[in-house]
Amino acid sequence: MRIWLAAAFAALTSFSGPANAEDATELSALMTAYEARGWEGVGRLNIGWGGMCTGAMIAPRLVLTAAHCMYDSRSGGLVNPTSIEFHAGFRNGRASASRKVRRAVVHPGYVFTGTDGELQVSNDLALLELSSEIRLSNVQPFPTGKRPRKGQQVGVVSYAHDRDQSPSIQEVCHVLARQRGTLVLSCDVDFGSSGAPIFAVVDGKPQIVSVVSAKAEVRGRKVSLGTNLEKPLAEMMAMLQDGSGLVAASKPEIRTVRGNNQPRRLNSGDGAKFLRP
Repeated sequence: MRIWLAAAFAALTSFSGPANAEDATELSALMTAYEARGWEGVGRLNIGWGGMCTGAMIAPRLVLTAAHCMYDSRSGGLVNPTSIEFHAGFRNGRASASRKVRRAVVHPGYVFTGTDGELQVSNDLALLELSSEIRLSNVQPFPTGKRPRKGQQVGVVSYAHDRDQSPSIQEVCHVLARQRGTLVLSCDVDFGSSGAPIFAVVDGKPQIVSVVSAKAEVRGRKVSLGTNLEKPLAEMMAMLQDGSGLVAASKPEIRTVRGNNQPRRLNSGDGAKFLRP
């Protein structure tokens, strides 16, 4: 991970894709029903221990989010899936639909390293099965698509700690670099945005092409990190179908690299720091 990130940072300094990264639009809150129309399949995940993430429906009973959302940041243990609630289209204190999570799968290739451990983005995915389907005309699941290319325009819909009462959309941000299951993006994310869907518009319709894993700062420039989606999602779908690898609340051994509470840094020359959003 560390070697690849150094290469990705070099790519950032010379990025000049089809659309310049500086053309990214600002976050815009979806405060009204009209503004939120079509995005109700994105929702807020309330996690039993008091945490919050973002998730998105990919089927009437399935929600996609980040794997690290399934861990209690205080204890490092896996949370009980039944303590999680998905609030589709949550806005101004009300949701279009709310469901508890019945069971969940965390990608087996993901290793939680704790709040002070070395960052892992690849395979940072979890699939949540809801207690019952959401079938409403205004709450539709999103299709998933192929990994976006470098320079491609994408967008993100997310919640965050300072905007947890309504989702916000950034309609235009860009893929700055990609390699080994990780995307570096110009998208604006913050704490609570973990698991947020990253969209690409294909034939006029949004498709989920990645999921927010972390936010970062590179030489004073804010970026975000997303995980690869196609193969890991197919693997998790198969696991959920055959009942293998289901999450059970536990306290696994955490691989901690550093024992302080400061933002994780790579070598002193890269000017980068990373935080889980």
